[in-house]
Amino acid sequence: MNENRAFAIVSALQETLDSSSDDEELISLIFSSSSSEETDGVEVYAVQRRGPMQKRPRIEEFVERTVPGFSSEEFKSHFRMLPETFEFVLGHVGPLLSTAGPSSRPQTPAKTQLLLVFWLMATPDSYRSACTKFNVGKATCVRSMRRVCRALHTLAPRFIRWPEGQRAQEVIGEFVRASAFPGVIGAIDGTHIEINKPKDDEHNAYCNRKGYPSVPVQSICTYKLVFTSVYAGHAGSVHDARVFSLSRIPDYMADPARYFPNDSHLVIDSAYPIHPCIMVPYKDNGHLTSLQKNYNFCLSSARTSIERAFGVWKNRWRRILVRLPMVTMEQIPEYLLTVAVLHNICIQRDDLFVLSEPQIINDTPLVQQRDMLIDDASRRAAGSAKRDRIMNELSVRNIQ
Repeated sequence: MNENRAFAIVSALQETLDSSSDDEELISLIFSSSSSEETDGVEVYAVQRRGPMQKRPRIEEFVERTVPGFSSEEFKSHFRMLPETFEFVLGHVGPLLSTAGPSSRPQTPAKTQLLLVFWLMATPDSYRSACTKFNVGKATCVRSMRRVCRALHTLAPRFIRWPEGQRAQEVIGEFVRASAFPGVIGAIDGTHIEINKPKDDEHNAYCNRKGYPSVPVQSICTYKLVFTSVYAGHAGSVHDARVFSLSRIPDYMADPARYFPNDSHLVIDSAYPIHPCIMVPYKDNGHLTSLQKNYNFCLSSARTSIERAFGVWKNRWRRILVRLPMVTMEQIPEYLLTVAVLHNICIQRDDLFVLSEPQIINDTPLVQQRDMLIDDASRRAAGSAKRDRIMNELSVRNIQ
C-alpha cells in the first residue's frame, strides 16, 4: 500500500470511527484491503493519528453466558439455524478462522466470529450495534465477516453441486412426485439483491430497470429448494440474457449426456426461448387447449420451487432481503455464495426454515428472447417437439 493511499484510508477511517453514522465506509475500507497485513497496518496508523481510542459501552459475556442459555428455538431465531447445525459449520470452518494473523494481537475465538457473522447476516442490525452485543471492535467485526465469508466460500464446491448420476435421478424423481412434470433436473430463475450505491465511476451501471442499485443472482434449485447452481457478481443493469450466457449453463447444455441425462431439462418461465434442455410454458393467447393448460399447470408447480427457494434464502438471511452493506463490489459475489452455502447446509441437515406466510420473490426483469444466445431455429423446433410430447404424456398420466 503506498503512503498516499494509506493516508487517505486512515483519514476516512478516522472520520468513520468518530461518526455516529452506520458502517458503510468502514466496511468498504476493510473489505477493499487485499491482505490482512494491509488491514493491520491501516489500523495501527489510524490509532497513531487519533490518539487514545474512545471506549464504547459493550455487553460483557454475551457469547459465554447468554447464548448458552438459549433454547434451540431461541438460538435459531437469532442465528437462523439450530445449535447442531451451527456446530457442524463450526467444525468445518473453525480451523480456518483460528489461523493466527501476522500481528501479535490475540485472535477472536472462531465460535465468536461465526456467531457474530451469522447475527449480522440474519438481521438488519448495524455493525456498531453488533459490536456492542458481542464485545468486539468494529474493525474486528468486519474482519470476522471477511474471514467467515472466505472460509465458507471454500465449501461451495461441496455443498452447491450440479446433480449427476444417481443424484440426478433423485432430483428428477422429486419433481415428478410433487408436480407430475417429468425429466426436471432443476428450476431456474433470477433475482436482484439490493446493494449500496458503489463509490466508483461506474456506479450508474449497477442501477437495474427498477432504478435501484443491485447485483443479479441466477440460481437453479431442486424441488426441495437446494441450490445446485448460483451465479452472481454482475452489475444490476446487465441484461438477464447476458448473465445467463456468461454462466456455466450454456456449457452444460452443450454436453447434455453429462448434465442433462435421460433427456432431462430445466423449467423456467415463458420469457426464455424453448430449447431441448429448457422447458417453458405455452404462451396463453386465450386459446390454449385443455392439454396445454394442464402442461402449464404442471410446469408451474415444478417451477415455483425456485421462487420458494429465493423466499426462504432471503428470509433466513435477512441482510440480503434488506440491502447488502458492502460498497466494494469484488466482495459481494463471495458474500452471496456464502449465504447460499449456508442455505444448502441447513436444508441438507433438515434444519428447515418456514416462512410465516407464503412469499413469492421474483423481481427479475423479463428476458427478451431475441437476446438469448441459445435461441436458434433448430433448437426451437426440437424443444417444441419435446414439449408437445411431454404435454401428451401428462394427459395420459392424468387420465389414468
